[in-house]
Amino acid sequence: MEETIYLCLFAFMAGFIDSVVGGGGLIQVPALLVFLPGVPLPTVFGTGKFAGIAGTTAAMVKYVRSVKINYLAILPAAAAAFICSFLGARALSHLDASLLKPLILVLLVLVAVYTFIKKDFGSLHAPKLTESKEKLYGLLIGAAIGFYDGFFGPGTGSFLIFIFIGLFGFNFLAASAAAKVVNVATNLSALLYFAWNGYVLYEVAVPMAVCSILGSQLGTRTALKRGVGFVRVLFLVVVTGIILKFAYDTYGTGGSDFAKLATSVQAWFGRRG
Repeated sequence: MEETIYLCLFAFMAGFIDSVVGGGGLIQVPALLVFLPGVPLPTVFGTGKFAGIAGTTAAMVKYVRSVKINYLAILPAAAAAFICSFLGARALSHLDASLLKPLILVLLVLVAVYTFIKKDFGSLHAPKLTESKEKLYGLLIGAAIGFYDGFFGPGTGSFLIFIFIGLFGFNFLAASAAAKVVNVATNLSALLYFAWNGYVLYEVAVPMAVCSILGSQLGTRTALKRGVGFVRVLFLVVVTGIILKFAYDTYGTGGSDFAKLATSVQAWFGRRG
C-alpha cells in the first residue's frame, strides 16, 4: 500500500508534465523501477503504459474540446504511429537501443538551443503546408516517431511538439494537442501488446491511472489558462531535464544501469520472438 501511494504521487506529477509538454515517462518509469523491485520488467512497462495512457487520453480529450486540431494531418500520423510503435517494440530483439542515446542527446540539445534562441518559436499558429503535404508528412512523422516510441521512447512528446511547430507551423498549444493524439496511438499499441500477454499489475496500475488523469486535467487546464508562453517555458525546462538524464545515462555512472535495463528488455523480446 505504501509503495502504491508513492507511485500515485509520481503518476500525478507525470500526468501534469506530460499533458503540457510530454516527458512524463521520465518521471513515472524510474519511480516504477524503484518502488516495484523484483517485478518483471515487462510488467513494469505494462503497468506504466496503463497509467500513462489514461492521463494522455484525458489530456487529449481536454485539448480536443478547447483547441482546434488539424485532423487532416494528425489522424494519418496517429495511424502510422500505432502500427510502427509495435514494430519498434519488436525491433528491440535485434538492435541495441542504447546506441541511439548519443544521437538523441545531440538532437535534444539542438531542439533546446533553437527554441531558446528563437523567441517567437511556437507563439503564432500559422499552418504552412498544403493539404496533400500535411497528409504525407503526417504519415512519415507518425511512422518515424511511432517506431522510435516503441523502440526507445524517452522524449517522444517533446519531439512531436517541436516537429508540429517547426514543420507544420502550429503554436505550442496546438502542437501539444496534436502530440497527445499521436501519443495515445503509440501508447495504445504498446499497451495492447502488454495487456494481451498479461503484463499489467492492475492493482497498482488502476490507482496510478486515476492519479495520472487528475494530474493531466490540472496540467491541461493550466496550459490552456496560461497560454503558449507558459508551455514554451515548461517545454524548455522538460527538454533540459531530458538532456541531463540522457547525458548521465550515456556518459555518467548511470550508463551502466541503462545498459543493464536495455539488455534485459532486449533479452525479453528475444524470448518472446
